[in-house]
Amino acid sequence: MTMVRTPAGAVTRAPAAPPPARRRSVPGRIRLITGVTVVSLALLFAALAAGGSSAREGLRVIGRDAGPQVVATAGLYLALSDMDAQVANALVMGKDYPQQRQEATKAYDKRRAEAGAALLKAYELSLDDEAERTTVRSILDGLGRYDMLAGQALLLDEKAGHAAGPPPEEVVRTYREATDLMRQVLLPQAYNLTLENGTIVRATYDEKALWVPLWRAVVVVTGLIALGCLIWLQVFLARRFRRVFGPALVVATVTTAVALGFGVHVLGQDEQALRTAKNTGFDSVLTLAKARAISNSMQGDQSRALLDEERADTYKHTYFDKSLSLVFYDVGNLDAYHDQVTAGSTNFLGMLGPELVGSQGHAVFRAYQAFQTEDEKFRALVDEKRTNEAVAARIGPVTGAFTAYDDALKALAGTHQGVLARATAQGEGALDDLWRLLPYAIGAIGLLVIAGVWPRLKEYR
Repeated sequence: MTMVRTPAGAVTRAPAAPPPARRRSVPGRIRLITGVTVVSLALLFAALAAGGSSAREGLRVIGRDAGPQVVATAGLYLALSDMDAQVANALVMGKDYPQQRQEATKAYDKRRAEAGAALLKAYELSLDDEAERTTVRSILDGLGRYDMLAGQALLLDEKAGHAAGPPPEEVVRTYREATDLMRQVLLPQAYNLTLENGTIVRATYDEKALWVPLWRAVVVVTGLIALGCLIWLQVFLARRFRRVFGPALVVATVTTAVALGFGVHVLGQDEQALRTAKNTGFDSVLTLAKARAISNSMQGDQSRALLDEERADTYKHTYFDKSLSLVFYDVGNLDAYHDQVTAGSTNFLGMLGPELVGSQGHAVFRAYQAFQTEDEKFRALVDEKRTNEAVAARIGPVTGAFTAYDDALKALAGTHQGVLARATAQGEGALDDLWRLLPYAIGAIGLLVIAGVWPRLKEYR
């Protein structure tokens, strides 16, 4: 402080020098660093929320919404093919197997109801896709025509009262019209409908398989930035005020690190859950549903070959083609195929190839072997014109072997369905834990940052 003497001799004090600009800028720098820290924390939690929402949407579509509905529409093909198979079974039985004929007609009615339910689900899944809705309506109209023709064939057959084996020509002609409608129109439409609906699941998975890892990387980057800003804020305060690190900011930093680690772990879990639900769950369930439908159509071809001698060779070839689509061997005819299956060769491809691993997969293949063995015996009876014995074999051992094979497919599908359900539940459970903890973490870190910064700002008031 300097003393200034006035002309009158009075002594006055000179005004105090203003504080250094550097000192005046300290509160501003504290506010700036704090603001940057808060923004980085907000970005971290926004990335966690966006990544979690993306993963949850994928799990919902694959595990609870479109995925199960797509599998249900795959059941449409099974229901339709079994309807035609049951009509063929009933017609070839004639009057000699009244109980089995009644069971076949009951099975037809059951499959008819299942087909209607599957069409309803397919219509719901089509949303605003007018092309898919048109396909569903077309199948529904065709199903009505088929139902009428099948009913006429069954009624004519019942009036004819023929013995087991080929029915009268009038019945065969009516059934040909019905089965041609089913095999050439309805089944291809149903199969395409399943493929089209499956694109919803595939598109969702492809999108989420890209975005969830990307959001996970964003969480890591924003989390490291937030931790860096918190450390920057603590170092600045410690140096400026010549004090040790404030406990509130230390706890905020630790809490942020924990939130970052937990969030990255959850998004990693959900990424794996999405992969498992799609590849090991949904894909296998859908494949096995298609395999069951094709297999069911195969055993229908056995009955069709019996009741329509004119087309017997055609039905034999379609049976062979369907067998190759399921379990492929590089052979040229059904006899060679039977030999390969009986030999138990495992160098197969086809639709079921990837599924025939593990104990359950081996059980499916053994059941498939037994079914093909019975088919070989059945074909021998047909070729020898031993029609009555062929019908008895078709209704007895062949059907029994097919039922065991179909049960094995259902059991394997149930296992993969369990994988799909568990993966979906685990992914959603991890997200639920994240959503429960995230609000508390946000609130706690916010209060801790305020508690660490506010006392320093008060010193400038």
